Amino acid sequence: MHTEVPQIDISRVLDAPRGLVYRAFTDPDHFVAWWGPIGHSLPRTEIEFDVRPGGHQRWTEVSAANPDIRVHVHVDLTDVTHGELLDGLMHVTGRLPDGVEAFETRVRVEFHDEAPGRTRLTIHQWLPQQVTGNAEQGWLEALTKLDAALIDTRTPPSRVEVQ
Repeated sequence: MHTEVPQIDISRVLDAPRGLVYRAFTDPDHFVAWWGPIGHSLPRTEIEFDVRPGGHQRWTEVSAANPDIRVHVHVDLTDVTHGELLDGLMHVTGRLPDGVEAFETRVRVEFHDEAPGRTRLTIHQWLPQQVTGNAEQGWLEALTKLDAALIDTRTPPSRVEVQ
């Protein structure tokens, strides 16, 4: 299904601690705030996560421009190391845009500590050639949304109120 070299290889440093970035990928309430290309949303009621080796992540993406487009994503998690790694086989089905057929892809997301309070996110994805360009653009847009969501999530320590 895939070659040894991933078609998508993205590395980005985020201005947030590793635990928070990992939660953005594994907590449905965080995930719903940023996942997907710009103009897509995730109905919270259609997200189900069981994050562990042998577990899964399932969600539906809906296009605002064309609500008939409903992309169903199901990831069978094969390798999970809390706070460090998510690896699995992603099944993409449903009503896909631009005549794209259902497909499978392997995706691996690694979380690494950077300078204090920062995280290096590394994403590798092995894809069928016909969807590589759209998938890479989707990741770049989603990561832009993730940057904004992480900024909204963090509260500077000087503003924490003790009660």
